[in-house]
Amino acid sequence: MSPFYRDRKDAGRQLATRLTAYADRPETIVLALPRGGVPVGYEVAKALHAPLEVFVVRKLGMPGQEELAIGAIASGGVQVLNEDVIRLHRLPASIVEKIAERERLELERRERLYRADRPFPNLNNRIVILVDDGLATGATMRAAVLAVRQQHPARIVVAVPVAAPQVCAEFHLLVDEIICLHTPEAFYGVGLWYEDFSQTSDQEVYDLLKQSLSFQHTTP
Repeated sequence: MSPFYRDRKDAGRQLATRLTAYADRPETIVLALPRGGVPVGYEVAKALHAPLEVFVVRKLGMPGQEELAIGAIASGGVQVLNEDVIRLHRLPASIVEKIAERERLELERRERLYRADRPFPNLNNRIVILVDDGLATGATMRAAVLAVRQQHPARIVVAVPVAAPQVCAEFHLLVDEIICLHTPEAFYGVGLWYEDFSQTSDQEVYDLLKQSLSFQHTTP
């Protein structure tokens, strides 16, 4: 088992080659899921000459097993719960709500940090390309899709470098287009497919968003 990508930037450049149909179109916008999706989305937006924005989504982690998603929340008050996991672990509603409230506070903090006073862009009739560094359970991306759909875009595209096969297949029913460059049967986790999967910092997210202003309104 060898990695497909050197790092998230390499993954973003490779992913962009599958999205050339959306290049240089004023209605295209790239929404990256922070934090790990932002370096990927930056390279996609740069290649397409499209605006880059962050779309803040927070996974709701199982107490004591934070990597196991019991759901996710996104901007706009959207909440998606994995009822099967909640039932299996017999989590009471009060615990789920406590986890969700904690993540709402972090979601609001990140929105202030990344966007400051800039309003979120209007997605009505836009081609929205949602980007992350990979899909494991898909809970976070599902929440993003539901939240974006409420803003009536013309088209929703989910694009990721790597995904669990069954999760990638599920998104065919949820969005207009799904692009998963690699869907290894023995998936195990997103990080295994990157040589460098070090954590993306808040500062890096902020810097990449600032740098993206230099190319998003240009044409080749």
